[in-house]
Amino acid sequence: MLDRLDELDVRSPMASDQVVTSLSESADPDLALTGLLGMAEALDQNDHDLAAFARTLDVDPDFRRRLISVLGASEALGRHLGVHPRHWYDLADPALASSHPTPDDVAACLATAVDAENPVDALRVEYRRLLLRLAARDLAEGLLVDEVAAVLADLAGGALETALHIARNDYFKGHPEAADCRLAVVAMGKCGGRELNYVSDVDVLFVAEPLDGELEAPALKTATQLASAAMRICSAHTAEGTLWPVDAALRPEGKSGPLVRTLDSHLAYYQRWAKTWEFQALLKARPVAGDAELGRAYAEKTDELVWSAADREGFVDDVQAMRRRVVDHIPAADMDRQLKLGPGGLRDVEFAVQLLQLVHGRSDDSVRSGTTLIALEQLTSHGYVGRTDGAMLADAYRFLRSMEHRIQLYRLRRTHSVPDDDDDLRRLGRSLGFTRNPITDLVAAWKKHALEVRRLHEKLFYRPLLAAVARIPGGEVRLTPEAAKQRLTALGYADPASALRHIEALSEGVSRRSSIQRALLPAMLGWFAESPDADAGLLAFRTISDALGSTPWYLRQLRDEGASAERLAHLLASGRYAVDLLQRAPEATAMLADERELTPRNPESLLSEMSAAGKRKDEPEAAVAAIRGARRRELFRVAAADLSGLLEVEEVGEALTTISVATLTAALEVARRTVSKGEPEPTRMAIVAMGRFGGHELSYGSDADVMFVHDPLPGASEKAATDFATQVATELRRLLALPGADPAVAVDADLRPEGRQGPLVRTLASYATYYARWSAVWEAQALLRADPLCGDPELCDTFRSLIDPLRYPADGVRERDVMEIQRIKARVDAERLPRGADPATHTKLGRGGLADIEWTVQLLQLREAHRVEGLRTTRTLGALRAAVDVGLVEPPDADILSRAWEMATRIRNAIMLVRARPSDSLPRDPRDLAAVAQICGYNAGETSRFTDDYLRRTRQARNVVDRLFWGD
Repeated sequence: MLDRLDELDVRSPMASDQVVTSLSESADPDLALTGLLGMAEALDQNDHDLAAFARTLDVDPDFRRRLISVLGASEALGRHLGVHPRHWYDLADPALASSHPTPDDVAACLATAVDAENPVDALRVEYRRLLLRLAARDLAEGLLVDEVAAVLADLAGGALETALHIARNDYFKGHPEAADCRLAVVAMGKCGGRELNYVSDVDVLFVAEPLDGELEAPALKTATQLASAAMRICSAHTAEGTLWPVDAALRPEGKSGPLVRTLDSHLAYYQRWAKTWEFQALLKARPVAGDAELGRAYAEKTDELVWSAADREGFVDDVQAMRRRVVDHIPAADMDRQLKLGPGGLRDVEFAVQLLQLVHGRSDDSVRSGTTLIALEQLTSHGYVGRTDGAMLADAYRFLRSMEHRIQLYRLRRTHSVPDDDDDLRRLGRSLGFTRNPITDLVAAWKKHALEVRRLHEKLFYRPLLAAVARIPGGEVRLTPEAAKQRLTALGYADPASALRHIEALSEGVSRRSSIQRALLPAMLGWFAESPDADAGLLAFRTISDALGSTPWYLRQLRDEGASAERLAHLLASGRYAVDLLQRAPEATAMLADERELTPRNPESLLSEMSAAGKRKDEPEAAVAAIRGARRRELFRVAAADLSGLLEVEEVGEALTTISVATLTAALEVARRTVSKGEPEPTRMAIVAMGRFGGHELSYGSDADVMFVHDPLPGASEKAATDFATQVATELRRLLALPGADPAVAVDADLRPEGRQGPLVRTLASYATYYARWSAVWEAQALLRADPLCGDPELCDTFRSLIDPLRYPADGVRERDVMEIQRIKARVDAERLPRGADPATHTKLGRGGLADIEWTVQLLQLREAHRVEGLRTTRTLGALRAAVDVGLVEPPDADILSRAWEMATRIRNAIMLVRARPSDSLPRDPRDLAAVAQICGYNAGETSRFTDDYLRRTRQARNVVDRLFWGD
């Protein structure tokens, strides 16, 4: 074929080295050569044209590059140039690279077809000529895909305008008596968004009005004839081919509805019958042809409906469901090669952007563009999409659109599937700049972008914040002072004026931070209001935001990451305990992004972290401060999980126990290091957890009840060892009790032998002697909850072996000891209840409270643990379950006791979460009581039911205690 080129014009051979080089650089050199030869043969009919063409091809590198780029990428445009070879002059235009035709410029060029002898064919020829110029700029000049799509939309608009002129001329020539009308063509879809493909259906709506003095019915008849004719002119196949199908199926009632309606008819339909997807489609509505004033009126009127569509009930769910239906209807064979509709395709980007627009655009008119990339840029710049996410989504969208354009450009056919033929893939890859390994590199880039699109689509499209914001009426989401104040009052804020000041402080200004806060606050206000103390929640949110607002990840996390914002809102408005922990280290909000981050840490990893934190500091105070800092973070983790409903009562107690064990163990290491001063230690030490600590049932407000035990090493004097151990225990308690930013740890050793009168630390032998000679039955009962958890593991095991015979007596507890236990319990009931406390609502010492249940279980253990191994546990509910397994307690009785114990324990924890100070009695303050009820799982307004349930459960528990403990 190269020889044939040279033979066509011997004066200026066309197969020059420059041409051969350009051919080799094209997307498909063979296709480009075939097209070039076809053009030359067509020009061979005129020696002058062929000579001019050959000379320009030789001397003009810009023309050569443009022409061969087009011929190597588009078989269809090569055929066009074979039929209309003189269009090569357009590619030789020196101004082509810098030309930026306006919509009016394009329309004026296309309008020249109206006066042609055959205007329909002339329109096609002129359209192809302009398309050829655009393709040359796209392929050879590196035109951005955004501009290509915009010019294509302008070409479609100009063609529709010209088709309407042709239709009008023909119609009134044959029907001079027909009533005239005003007719506007409104582009929808990609044409409306000025983001059209090279080959695509052009979606339109028609709106008409009678001229002054004309009747509506005849005018609509004329308008329908004109609209139908304009559609045929564009869509019909002639000797010059076709333009594209014109699709009016997006009109009201679809294909079943009238082709043309008046403006009022359109509006009546949308106000009464339209579905969610129809408002989504109207987002891109843009007048492109016909009566400009009528088209603008249509756009303005429907605009009001579009930006209130998100107020519809279930709007977000409808849009999400529609996207899923689109994916479900893709044939399985096409799924993996779909650029447009498949997962990770163009529709994923468009649906995500449109949903964000429709939700946030109600209150922010700066994010209302009908063009996807412009809208994405607006959403990003105004804080609704993260900068990195926005940039990645835009890059992926541009790449996928470029692929789609080049695929369609080859034969000028409407397709959105990636070819599977290697030749097609190679040409596609080379046209997109992948020259080394075009197929491999193209597919890798495509898959990478598709994965990013899918990931970001899932992140943005299913963002919980969207549904929350969409549920807020459009007028209230704007957060104007008056709207905000009304909303705050309606939501039940006690001090709307103060809340409004917080809102203004958070959202004022034009910074990105303020923009994101304005997007967050409408939903946050509702979430605060669903929680016990909305006013306190908003105040705490302002405090946390002031501390972290300039931190890049904070607001991004609340906007983007799952249920993070909702979790934070409920946590901040649920009480002071978690807020106090968070305010000391607001960066802990990061763990709210992922539910898995709220899982309590396992003992090994937590101890390893705390121990390492203590070792990094030289000063003991600094070392224990670091340990307490880690403890504070873990307390927040447990409180956040608890308030989010992720933990059961027993799990909370176990998690808090794990934190205390790790804290005491790491602090014990620091204290030993401090006292020993680098010298060998004379003794081994262990800490025995007692009471609720030993039972693994700690609450947020519990002290750490302990006993200290040590065992002198061989060769060490007992006195030196005891002095050392006493100093270590004293130092440990001092360090953990120091005032500081993090909560102090109260270490209570009053349950040791002889109580406060006895030595703080005893040797293992001393404990053995004391228990053998002096211990009373109440001490055996106290040891039922003794668990050596900290310090030397071997010493812990030895101490456990020492006390087991005492707490699990070989023949069970003696009857006189049972009577002694009952006597002590009666005295506790009579004397220990605080003055003024209501025995019906005291969770610990009240009727059917924790003490009643725990003493009942402990008596069972003293009586039966010698023969029932399952009873040899420090956990109350674990022992109760074991008692059921062997028939010591009937299941209904155990269920009553368990439920009462769990409810009382949860209430104690909830009181601490609400007040940030411990209490054993149900709050008397109605607001605190309501807050406790909500944390315990009751809805707002169910405080009375909560109190009644507690009284009923404890009353039932007391009846069981009377039978099992007192023998009544």
